[in-house]
Amino acid sequence: MRKLFLFAAALAITAAATGCKGTQAQAEAPVSIAEEAINRPDTFASDSAMLDFIQKVHFNYMWEGADSTSGLAYERIHLDGEYGVDDPKTVTIGGSGFGVAGLVAAMDRGFITREAGVERLNKIVDYLTKADRFHGVWPHWLDGPTGKVKPFGKKDNGGDLVESCFLMQSLLCVRQYMDANVPAEKQLIDKINKLWNEMEFDWYRNGGKNVVYWHWSPEYQWEMNFPLEGYNECLIVYILGASSPTHSIPAECYHEGWARKGTFTTDAAPYGYPLELSHNYAEKMGGPLFWAHYSYIGLDPRGLKDRYADYWNVTRNHAMSDYAYCVDNPKGYKGYGENCWGLTASYSTKGYAAHCPGDNDLGVITPTAALSSFPYTPEESMRALKYFYSKGEWIWGKYGFYDAFSEQENWTLPRYLAIDQLTIAPMIENYRSGLLWDLFMSCPEVQSGLQKLGFTVNK
Repeated sequence: MRKLFLFAAALAITAAATGCKGTQAQAEAPVSIAEEAINRPDTFASDSAMLDFIQKVHFNYMWEGADSTSGLAYERIHLDGEYGVDDPKTVTIGGSGFGVAGLVAAMDRGFITREAGVERLNKIVDYLTKADRFHGVWPHWLDGPTGKVKPFGKKDNGGDLVESCFLMQSLLCVRQYMDANVPAEKQLIDKINKLWNEMEFDWYRNGGKNVVYWHWSPEYQWEMNFPLEGYNECLIVYILGASSPTHSIPAECYHEGWARKGTFTTDAAPYGYPLELSHNYAEKMGGPLFWAHYSYIGLDPRGLKDRYADYWNVTRNHAMSDYAYCVDNPKGYKGYGENCWGLTASYSTKGYAAHCPGDNDLGVITPTAALSSFPYTPEESMRALKYFYSKGEWIWGKYGFYDAFSEQENWTLPRYLAIDQLTIAPMIENYRSGLLWDLFMSCPEVQSGLQKLGFTVNK
């Protein structure tokens, strides 16, 4: 494919030189990012140039790959066209949140113009304003064309506070990035503030309990019954809940609920890396690596501490212990090693699975695990990136690396999931410049919320 592309380009240049205006115009037509991905370079001038390309291609899932009505990210994109019972027009709130953060990085890197980015972001926010919400909180999924709730499960047909917080985290980064002196950007700031102020975190206390609940449905009320307790990917909910200027939650929700009255600390140290906080259902070896990514798209763990943990240790040691496990490779899977690592939730040989060290290690590597860990494991992540890239078209398509692969089973699928694909660009950006971390932490409400919960920040 790449040779054909170069041959066609050479013909276009030759035709232009002989005055063939039609061919010249065709040669000058802009090349899409997806085309750049398909005709990817074999080598790069530097690691920095490679990271530029990787960020650009993966953010593109939210750009050229986005839903045309909403501008949001599809839950999944299957290049093989096989969706089974899944609706390809379903858009995802949490995955779109990561994509919004990627749009900010793309504007800052010049992958897209600022004007184009602002236009897209206004489109997204206008859609979100009209879409179904439940006490200011979006559902897990929306029907792209209509903005109506698409149930994630029978009783999961109302507000999903966790997914909504992943989205609002990034919208606040957008707000901080915008210039209030530019009319289109001032409009965006105002619209984001309105959505932010309308999120009723206090409602999701389920009648004033000192814990926050994940779901509420107008039909099933609190029947999902999922209080957010113990360490996983959901820390950002409590940070935003404490920071809300209109519907704030008290500090007791964090300490009595999330921290389980202080009992969620641990001495577990897989491969010599202390976890500090007990990972729900993965207490000994640590959970899937997305727990070190989703809440930290904007929340900066560098120097972030509370009475329970140092959050740089929490995130970095989680990533390093995952790496060390793959290098140790206790199950003897083909391919695992210092160049090929990363266990997190993704597609697998047995359907969707929450891969992590131990029993849930199925021999499946998920590229986002290592690539979104760049801030914590830069050398280990760069080695993994180069190894993944060396596998060529086997695990690569128009939106970058496929969701997952297994050398043990010689398995992969040309399929993508938003929640995996769209954390890559923003987390690499946090490694390179700290952009999204700096933006989110510059929110005055966030600083007040962190102080309220007893956090200190000493970078």
